[in-house]
Amino acid sequence: MNDDPLIYKVMIEKLEIREGDEANPLVLDAEAWVGYDLNKFWFKTELERPNGETEEAEIQLLYSRAIFPFWDIQVGWRRDLIPDPERDWLAIGLKGLAPYLFEVDASLFAGESGQIGVRLDAEYEYLFTQRLVLTPEIEVNLHTKDDEEVGIGSGLSDLSLGLRLRYEVKREFAPYVGVNWSKRFGDTADYAREEGEDVSDLEWLVGVRAWY
Repeated sequence: MNDDPLIYKVMIEKLEIREGDEANPLVLDAEAWVGYDLNKFWFKTELERPNGETEEAEIQLLYSRAIFPFWDIQVGWRRDLIPDPERDWLAIGLKGLAPYLFEVDASLFAGESGQIGVRLDAEYEYLFTQRLVLTPEIEVNLHTKDDEEVGIGSGLSDLSLGLRLRYEVKREFAPYVGVNWSKRFGDTADYAREEGEDVSDLEWLVGVRAWY
């Protein structure tokens, strides 16, 4: 028998419709990986389509290496496809399970003209039963420089807090409902106001989580 077989996984973390004051976007957050126990290649993508038009689209291609039990270091490339103009980044990240079973995905991005971005995603799963799971989560984005062309300001750019309650029909398929609150800060908020957009939004949502 092969002690280190080739394995893979495709995960749709979020496929959801949100309803808020500003728009009703379709949101996709998905990832896939293939490789062995210690070494894997990852693909990540995020997409947001309010009112039928894609407003944000991002992909990442990463090499991942296990460095500690439950922790991987990831290195690769990120491209922001939308909004225009496109931006390319060198990506370095740490992904794993923190104490008290918090799932953490922390990334540092090095872009053009010395632009540095930092993103922190964290979530926790609270099991009411073996099928009913409550997941609070947080995402924070920070940048070192303003990038007015794509609406990014320096410092704390934006913050998102979510709460999702899912029911696992089976382990691989789980519909959910929830709520998401987001807020832009500093120059990022100023750029949004100039475009006639709200700087904060509270959205109700319904979606599905699936993997195979």
